[in-house]
Amino acid sequence: MVTCVAWTGTAPNPARESFLSIRPFHLAFPVRDVSEARQFYGGTLGLPEGRSSETWVDFNFFGHQIVAHLATEHHFDAHENPVDGHDVPVPHFGVILEMDDWKSLRDRLIAAGVEFRIEPYIRFEGQVGEQATMFFLDPSGNALEFKAFADLSQLFAR
Repeated sequence: MVTCVAWTGTAPNPARESFLSIRPFHLAFPVRDVSEARQFYGGTLGLPEGRSSETWVDFNFFGHQIVAHLATEHHFDAHENPVDGHDVPVPHFGVILEMDDWKSLRDRLIAAGVEFRIEPYIRFEGQVGEQATMFFLDPSGNALEFKAFADLSQLFAR
């Protein structure tokens, strides 16, 4: 189970915020079909659904709010940027999980037949910033990345 604890300070101070006390973010993104998005995010990824209408649907994205908005005129072409020998789709979004949760999600996606844009693998193995990562597209072509760090304190390490 993934737990999110909201930051409770009186004024935002990113230098003081810890990994366990982060403000939830909000992300609205385009989809070509709300029902298809509901099946993918709610069904395949297992995200709890929040409010919705015929043209949008909220999901609890590991304690953050994402909203799939119907955008039939949107072009879903992603660009690519070479990173670590892979063509990383840009833009993309995702979340950093605990390693066991990352492995469970990887296995769930494989079982569901999700096609990976970048297969699950370990980056920087044995180095600062060692992390598991995987990239895949939702049915509308939005790119997602899920990561897990061997040591979360190295999230921003150089």
